[in-house]
Amino acid sequence: MKHTFPVLNGRGGGLKWALLLVMVGLSLSAHAFTLVDSKGKTHSLSQYKGKWVLVNFWATWCPPCLEEIPDLVSLHENKKNNLVVLGIAMSYRDPKEVLRYASDMMVSYPVILGDDKAAQQFGEVPALPTTYLYNPQGKAVAYNVGALTRAAVEKYIGAKKKG
Repeated sequence: MKHTFPVLNGRGGGLKWALLLVMVGLSLSAHAFTLVDSKGKTHSLSQYKGKWVLVNFWATWCPPCLEEIPDLVSLHENKKNNLVVLGIAMSYRDPKEVLRYASDMMVSYPVILGDDKAAQQFGEVPALPTTYLYNPQGKAVAYNVGALTRAAVEKYIGAKKKG
């Protein structure tokens, strides 16, 4: 069973709908992942227990992806103790180009050179950008296709913390 929830995108002023991944009687930590970033460091969902984890699929040729990167950097840097951002680059020809973009955009969060195998660990990635959000217990709680803002993510997390 899938439920939807509104996310105020903040870009374009519209209300965006995302999927809240809730399956009755089934733990969504089944979407556990293990990824290796561009520096050779392994990242798994279990190592971030106690923190919010935002996994963002993006590409260098995708304008909305590049538009949201500054907000993702800000989230990662300002919320390090309770939120981690992982960026998974998709649909690239040259890994050096991806790393050059990441450097030029001052990306401070881990960048993973992704492929179909990496994406399959999460489920559906129908378009770019696509973002998955995991709560501190390691359960997938939100899924969004399209650009996100720092404000939208903070608002969603704040609402979840309140109850």
